[in-house]
Amino acid sequence: MIAYQREAILGEVMDSVDLSVLKTLREWQASKLQLWLVTVIETFGSSPRPKGAMLALRSDGLSVGSVSGGCVEDDLVLRAKLGQLPIDRCDFISYGVTRDEAQRFRLPCGGTMSLIIEPVQSATWIENVLLQIQSHQLVKRTLHLNSLKIELGDATSTDNVSFDGNTLTTVYGPRWRLLIIGAGQTSAYLARMSQALDYQVIICDPREDMRQTWDVQDTVMMTEMPDDAVLALQIDACSAVIALTHDPKLDDMALLEALKSPAFYIGALGSKVNNAKRRERLALFDLSPEEIARLHGPVGLSIGSRTPPEIAVSILADLIAVRNKQLSPQTSQLTNQEICS
Repeated sequence: MIAYQREAILGEVMDSVDLSVLKTLREWQASKLQLWLVTVIETFGSSPRPKGAMLALRSDGLSVGSVSGGCVEDDLVLRAKLGQLPIDRCDFISYGVTRDEAQRFRLPCGGTMSLIIEPVQSATWIENVLLQIQSHQLVKRTLHLNSLKIELGDATSTDNVSFDGNTLTTVYGPRWRLLIIGAGQTSAYLARMSQALDYQVIICDPREDMRQTWDVQDTVMMTEMPDDAVLALQIDACSAVIALTHDPKLDDMALLEALKSPAFYIGALGSKVNNAKRRERLALFDLSPEEIARLHGPVGLSIGSRTPPEIAVSILADLIAVRNKQLSPQTSQLTNQEICS
């Protein structure tokens, strides 16, 4: 398992859009068309995409990914089709430097961005990166602009996108983990949606009959008791723990350990009444009032959710808000609808 640090919460994160760019570039290698990888290396003011965001381009005009709200992509596609992009070197380009450009490319007021346009000559590094991502490893890629030489190495969670004028360093791989307690229907919806948001999803369920029907690909299944799973994973500040079994014996076991951890989000399914009783039970153990107050229960944003996919959406919406620091774990004590008796 990757050892994360608290500071990693503030770093740039590779999202599922950027992961799809790498997978597409690998597939496009068979087309024999010229390919480019466009990477955001700097933003100023308001910018729709962060540093490290990527776009894959093909010489026939196909593109995957995003570096802006749309018009920058349109301009890059046009340049690719007209043969105006480099094929043996990297180019540096900026958008939104002037007011006219900002309006033309529909960048937010005052927003500018700088991009590196890199011709993709080999898919070897892409395959290696994707293999490491699949193994839930962080990968650091260094591109030497003059020679197009690419070096891969291990990355830490505090490594971020950097550009010194000669080399571009980017970091690929999942920086966030989601431990879901229970392999039920709601968990399956939550797992699938979470994967699209760059979470490594781990399921813990000691009940064999529940595990037999689990069918979500690319997830890790743990059979330990939930408290042992939390300890084994060394839950950190880039981890979230969601208890969804409806069984207090299992959910509470996970929460007893998770609430002592640095996890950025800890939630439990259940009604207001059941979660009030849960807090009373937790208070009987070695948890402080401050630790118990970290619990999001009922879990998720209050959107009137009833069905399993709706509940999953409400949970993810709250995770996004807390992860983006729009809400803090201390102030986001949310009231979901009473979904359990």
